[in-house]
Amino acid sequence: MKLTLSDREGFASFLLRARGLGIRDAALLSAMEAIPRRAFAPPLHAGSAYGARSIPIDCGETLEGLDVQARLLAALGVEAKHRVLEIGTGSGYTTAVLARLAGRVLSIERYRRLAEAARHRLDQLTIKNAIIRHGDATVLDAADGTFDRVISWVAFETLPRHFVDIVSSQGVMIAPIGANETVQRIARLHKVGSRFEREDVGEGRFTLIAGGMPAIL
Repeated sequence: MKLTLSDREGFASFLLRARGLGIRDAALLSAMEAIPRRAFAPPLHAGSAYGARSIPIDCGETLEGLDVQARLLAALGVEAKHRVLEIGTGSGYTTAVLARLAGRVLSIERYRRLAEAARHRLDQLTIKNAIIRHGDATVLDAADGTFDRVISWVAFETLPRHFVDIVSSQGVMIAPIGANETVQRIARLHKVGSRFEREDVGEGRFTLIAGGMPAIL
């Protein structure tokens, strides 16, 4: 997929907003620029792909606004040596961005339709170092080992202490925390020893994580 003039203009507008947000991670911005975000948005909303507002996608889910995605990815601090776990693949845009930054990416999506569509988009971009798994992120597979970075696009009502075992020593997890239908705090959880040290880095509204698998979608 090649970037169109519209893509470049949309990304240029985002860059102005990013500077205002204090996002200056050159590697992250370069990775975001390289991925044609319109390809990850429904055709009806392709013109808004680089905007700050969320976009509805299949299965009642949303593609978060680009500004929110950039803030969380910047807080995650991904490096080429890292193994990354992503909770909530959605359309697959952030999966593609993470794949350009990290060594390996595992992204878990509970909706089969979203997972299959995201896989197709990554295949079109010839991305080989990201795996999209249709599964339940509340039941993690110990065989996957630990991850240097974990990012969740769904919220937890309380601090997700049960994730501490899958985060590597000195690793980082980004997770929205708070009740549904409220403004939630976005936490940067740094693993020190056997516990998380928490630093709140923003606010947002995210769907609460759900266990189990949808019967139809």
